[in-house]
Amino acid sequence: MKIIQVLPTIAYGDAVGNDTIALYRLLQNTKYETGIYAENIDTRLSSELVRHLSEIPDLEKEDIILYHLSTGTKLNYELEKYNCRKIIIYHNITPPDFFEEYSNNANFLCSDGLRGMKYLAQIAEYCLADSGFNKTELLKAGYQCKIDVLPILIPFTDYQKTPNRNIINKYSNDDYVNILFTGRIAPNKKQEDLISAFSQYTKHYNKKARLFIVGSYNGMEKYYDRLRDYVEKLNLDNVYFTGHIKFDEILAYYKIADLFVCMSEHEGFCVPLVEAMYFEVPILAYDSSAIAETLGGSGFLTNTKNPVINAAIINRIMTDETLKKIIVQNEKERLMDFNNKIIEEKFLLYLESFLGEKNEK
Repeated sequence: MKIIQVLPTIAYGDAVGNDTIALYRLLQNTKYETGIYAENIDTRLSSELVRHLSEIPDLEKEDIILYHLSTGTKLNYELEKYNCRKIIIYHNITPPDFFEEYSNNANFLCSDGLRGMKYLAQIAEYCLADSGFNKTELLKAGYQCKIDVLPILIPFTDYQKTPNRNIINKYSNDDYVNILFTGRIAPNKKQEDLISAFSQYTKHYNKKARLFIVGSYNGMEKYYDRLRDYVEKLNLDNVYFTGHIKFDEILAYYKIADLFVCMSEHEGFCVPLVEAMYFEVPILAYDSSAIAETLGGSGFLTNTKNPVINAAIINRIMTDETLKKIIVQNEKERLMDFNNKIIEEKFLLYLESFLGEKNEK
């Protein structure tokens, strides 16, 4: 039996790509023949690891496609042509309204993605969702099949690589508070709310603080320009936009961070929260979408966007060592739930259950 993974685009180092590759390696060690097939393939990925969609082998009725759904693509409407069983792995699609002012392309891809998600409801025999939040979205879209929740497989061994020494030397070992957010520059992530909270923090509590907003703004240049204008309007000197950077530099920013702050309003999972847990950085996050679920009782949740209140919370975390230790300890405990072995075992259990139910029928 073949169990192959299909997705429209596979990028190097992003959450969906990492999850796909981790599942591929897991399936390699099973009795199933497997492979990864995509229309658009990052050139940094080996051709032996990922093949073009046109190279999908002949599939029998009992074979399975694991289809990673995360965006708009014609493939959402062409998946049914493959004469085999289909499992949807749903990674979430951002509501298009967030992009209306900033990117016609992103708005279209998300709108089309949501239409495709609804279309696939009639095709999917079974679904895996990254979070309970994502599962709820599938149910609202009309999915009648069984849906299980399976967190993303995160490549923790990569985080053990050597961080960029120049960044560490430049921004650590002084008395500045380093506040961090990682993730692409995008309007659903609400970096402006992070900036406004930081502004109030430096105004009322601590002028010796830096804010690092780490992530690419490719395709979101209009939103990025507005953020830069906002920083200038607030007369802030210590806000740094890194743009797209190398992995060792990302590691370095986690290493120097004193606090991770997320004001995002829409996340289907939010891998950076787990990364912050791994690096033992206390987290302050706005309670939206899947955020609370991913934190799982760890971190510090805020239910307001009031920058004065959030600045006060930042100051409390930074000055109350007991609170900080409690937050970090809770994050360490929550991190254990994302152990790759645990998630891999769940995946194989869900897969065997899916196959077993078919056999019983």
